[in-house]
Amino acid sequence: MSSSAPASPPSRHSMRRVVTASFVGTAIEWYDFFLYGTAAALVFNKLFFPNFDPHTGTMASFGTFAVGFFARPLGGVICGYFGDRIGRKSMLVTTLMMMGLATFAIGLLPTYEKAGVLAPILLVLLRFIQGLGVGGEWGGAVLMVVEHAEKEKRGLYASWVQAGVPAGMLLATGVMSCFNLMPQGSFLAWGWRVPFLLGILLTGIGFFIRMQVLESPVFEQSKKEKPLPTMPVLEVLKTHPGNVLLAMGARLAENAFFYIFTIWVLTYVTEKHGLPKSTPLNGVLLGCAIQLVTIPWFGAISDRVGRRPVYLAGAFFLVLMAFPFFWLVDTQNMWWIWAAIVLGMIGHSAMYGPQAAFFSELFGTRTRYTGTSLGYQLASPLAGGLAPLIATELLQRSGNEPWPIAVYLIVMGAITITCVFIAAETNRKSLEGDSDSAGSRDE
Repeated sequence: MSSSAPASPPSRHSMRRVVTASFVGTAIEWYDFFLYGTAAALVFNKLFFPNFDPHTGTMASFGTFAVGFFARPLGGVICGYFGDRIGRKSMLVTTLMMMGLATFAIGLLPTYEKAGVLAPILLVLLRFIQGLGVGGEWGGAVLMVVEHAEKEKRGLYASWVQAGVPAGMLLATGVMSCFNLMPQGSFLAWGWRVPFLLGILLTGIGFFIRMQVLESPVFEQSKKEKPLPTMPVLEVLKTHPGNVLLAMGARLAENAFFYIFTIWVLTYVTEKHGLPKSTPLNGVLLGCAIQLVTIPWFGAISDRVGRRPVYLAGAFFLVLMAFPFFWLVDTQNMWWIWAAIVLGMIGHSAMYGPQAAFFSELFGTRTRYTGTSLGYQLASPLAGGLAPLIATELLQRSGNEPWPIAVYLIVMGAITITCVFIAAETNRKSLEGDSDSAGSRDE
């Protein structure tokens, strides 16, 4: 390891600018990504798969939703390659433009009625591009903050990037909810398109903000000390195979629970119980608003007590919530449905708050973009991408009884608890230099 002096911490103003740029950019990218999920639950089955029965149409719609998740690991590998060789900032700008243009194009797509089978094919293609973009974006946004931040506040600062996710969902669900108030015929004819078209304006704002941020000082220092890896993905799999797997396992429950609580619940409440779409949508909006506070709060706690205790607390809470979540929703009472969604999202916050710093600290600077992205994104298709599909099929096979879905979530939770328990505590680890040691629990 080089003995050169570590990079000096940035000023408070500079740090605030980095956090703001990462938060806003992430919120915009996830607005694009979540907008698709909301539309998949409420619209796409009717417009792009109208010849199927309701169950098959919903499965097909959620299938296109899952495509984005299967593209995310590829996006993480591609952007990780360039992010570990060229820099973090360039990838943030590239992925933002990919997401914005793909989202705008979805708003212009012809429906099945106008273009036949070409319509769902184009929908899947654009969803794949969205997946590539968001798959590469997360690692870069997180590292720009983590590698700028002082060690004692990495969890807090990085959690603001995570808070960009509920901010994006809040914006996407809120905008879609407003247009959903239109007469159903008008909404299906053109109203659903407007939120997608508005994404191009948000992309322009995000592009301007991200261009103002300087490259990560830790990455710049690493470039001076040692040649950059030729193939970061091969190097990280050689030096960190265990940490990649542990990060994947730690992500499973967080991702699966989140998409059941925020996307699949929209279909469950409206189709099984026949309640208006506004009931679960408003519950998700409330949960997202609360997460803007709870995610940074749990991130800050992880700076003091460690990443693992906070993460484990969230995982245990969600496992205990698996059955009560459905008991509350099945009351068909609006207030209890909202309580179920909000409690679930608070439990999710305990994992998601420390996650960005936790995963980043598992890898050395030379391969941090690739390693963090792989651990985070490889779990996405197995958890969030498949969760709505699995839940829909389990509900169908059980005769509309949700208990198999609760069992499925508990299994995901058990895997996450095991992986986080095995992983090293990282909240005191230095990011300086190119050491790829993950550390031990005694650090």
